[in-house]
Amino acid sequence: MPSLDRKESASLYLQTIQALDDMLQALVMEDMDPNMPILQNFLEIILPWLILSEKVHEQTRALGTIAQMLRFICNFPELSHMMEFSMSGKLIGILGLFCMNANYEISTGASEALHYLFKILVLHRSMKQKTEAILKDLQKHFRGGWFANIQSLTMFFRKYLTPEERADVIMVSMEAMTNANRHDVCAASKMLKMILKYSMPEIGKVPEIIQYICHNMNSITETTAQGTIKKILYLLAQTYTDEVILTLFKMEDQSQRGVHKPWEILASFPKGYEVIMEFLLQKLAPHQKSKGQEPSHGMEISPLIATRAIHELLLEPSRRMEVQTFFSSLFMALLLRISFLVLEGDTDIQDQQHAAEWVDPVSSSMGALKTLMLSTGYGDYVSYVQKLGAWELLTSPERHYEGVTLLARTMVIKNCWHNRPIFSLIIRMLQEQDYTNHLTALVFMTELLRCPGVAAIADEAAVRILADWFHSEEPATVKLLLQVVGIFAKHRNMVRQLHILQPHLLHCCYSQDSAVVMEALAALRCLTEHLSWQHSSSFLTQLTFTLGPFFEEESEQLRLMAFETYRALLAKVKRTVLVFPLKHQVLNLIVLLVLHLEDVNISVAQICRPALCRTAAILGWSRLKVIFAEKDVWTILRALLRQEANKALWFLKQCTTLFKSPQAPIRQAAVRFAGQIIQTLDAEEAGDIEEVYAALRSMREDPDPMVSCLATQTLYILEAQEKLLVNTPTSCFCSRRPRKGYS
Repeated sequence: MPSLDRKESASLYLQTIQALDDMLQALVMEDMDPNMPILQNFLEIILPWLILSEKVHEQTRALGTIAQMLRFICNFPELSHMMEFSMSGKLIGILGLFCMNANYEISTGASEALHYLFKILVLHRSMKQKTEAILKDLQKHFRGGWFANIQSLTMFFRKYLTPEERADVIMVSMEAMTNANRHDVCAASKMLKMILKYSMPEIGKVPEIIQYICHNMNSITETTAQGTIKKILYLLAQTYTDEVILTLFKMEDQSQRGVHKPWEILASFPKGYEVIMEFLLQKLAPHQKSKGQEPSHGMEISPLIATRAIHELLLEPSRRMEVQTFFSSLFMALLLRISFLVLEGDTDIQDQQHAAEWVDPVSSSMGALKTLMLSTGYGDYVSYVQKLGAWELLTSPERHYEGVTLLARTMVIKNCWHNRPIFSLIIRMLQEQDYTNHLTALVFMTELLRCPGVAAIADEAAVRILADWFHSEEPATVKLLLQVVGIFAKHRNMVRQLHILQPHLLHCCYSQDSAVVMEALAALRCLTEHLSWQHSSSFLTQLTFTLGPFFEEESEQLRLMAFETYRALLAKVKRTVLVFPLKHQVLNLIVLLVLHLEDVNISVAQICRPALCRTAAILGWSRLKVIFAEKDVWTILRALLRQEANKALWFLKQCTTLFKSPQAPIRQAAVRFAGQIIQTLDAEEAGDIEEVYAALRSMREDPDPMVSCLATQTLYILEAQEKLLVNTPTSCFCSRRPRKGYS
């Protein structure tokens, strides 16, 4: 029963409270210093009376007790087990919220307790030389208004709390937002808005914060609070992208469906969307570390998780403009990711674990690529690629590059706006000579270049980057570059760029890889057909010499391509430009063209006749041109030898070269024509052909019996004629010089 004398009652009450406070202070002590774990135990018992009670006097009493204990602690320069005191953040958050309480006694009590807590942090966490100045500044705001307290709280949040303690402050504020009391919700929003006003310092317990946001998002209905929660998620995603995304997928994969709301929130911030996309793009590249952020607590997202995150963000319709900006980078990153997975397999252990459990990396990447195209307005492209069967080809290790080609072809056929940005991006990628997926990039780029708009931006710098890749020892890479040369030639306006590539093209003709040589000759044929003599005379002249060895190739296809190229080259030559050394080489190939009318490949023989006619035209041989067009090989050879008798030794040398032809009919014709030429030589000329006789003697061992027999017969005839000339008297004192034996 209350005493009748209220003064005595009040005095007894105050003395009792003081005794209780003194007792708590005594219990906190360990030897001569306060024991902080014991203080934490006491606070954990007292705080529910503050948080859960709805009675003002209980809340005021709890705040008073906390303030007295913290004030007592401030008197000690040394504290026992201070590192084990782990509730500074939680306590600051709770006291900060109560500073904004509508009740004056409660807000004042909270302000006082918060002041002493700040003082403890300053005494034990600040630099000694700055402690006194900070304490003086803190004293100015003692028992100040809520705004001054929140300003101090913001400063302490950034400078004096650990990452985990900062997380506790955020968690306390978010818990208050789920409260039915509108005042608590507003107070929490104000406090979070203040502490997040500037750049976010390091925060701990990110997964716990994300999980709390996802679990309680629907229960937060107040507009300001919703905006604050979204901002927290956005800021954490910007700074701790790995942890945020891993947590979201962990929740989703644990059958906690309905987690799509956070992706919607992340997509609602344009700047944050761009930052996150950039981060995820870097994560997609295999064997390549992402720049900028370093994963905390050992958490780092794998390429598979990055792909899934990109897919989720692409599903949000609010960021269509940003997707347009990222299309080229995303498109190539996803395509290269698919190539890596299909051709090499996923080497990431984390990805392998996920794939074994629930997600196929290839399907995930393919789905993201299709979603990207759909969200950018290229839905008809997706259907067209499906019609071509390219999606299935992309997943086939054997035919993957066919799928890449068809995908690029679709972009060209549909005249995609992003073709040029994608080409520029690929060129930047190829600047790194050790780029991992260069073959996929080259296949796609080669097809893109068929678009005139893309070829138009292939400047000299870009072409020099491509030229450097000719040094690759990988035949597939070189073959693609040779195709690029042919494509450039067809565009007809890329003469300067072709000049950079031409030396590499000629060099490829001497490759040890037959497929590369084949592709090089195809490119040369294309160049010859499309280049003009005016702009490329030097190259075309050099080409006539390069083609020489290929006219006697065993491969019919290579031989045919060489003759086709030479015919196209002759079509460019006019009589006015036929000067040394081109004229010399044209004459040097006359006998070869005639004898290859006997080529086993009918297509080659059909090319040689118009080539001979063109040769006669540019040399001014009008009579021979008619004979070249209509007559057989031997009529042509006799007419040639009769008209150009002064070139007999030259023709003989050409015949001797053809003794080595892989075709028996060519060797046979060469031996026969050589014999005819020798018979027309005078004594002086005949004295300079010992090498020819040696070559004829060697032809007696030819594997073809007809060639061997003809060589033997030719030698006998020549020997008989020689003897006849020696034994025949002449009117002059000179005669043919006796020849050495033919056997």
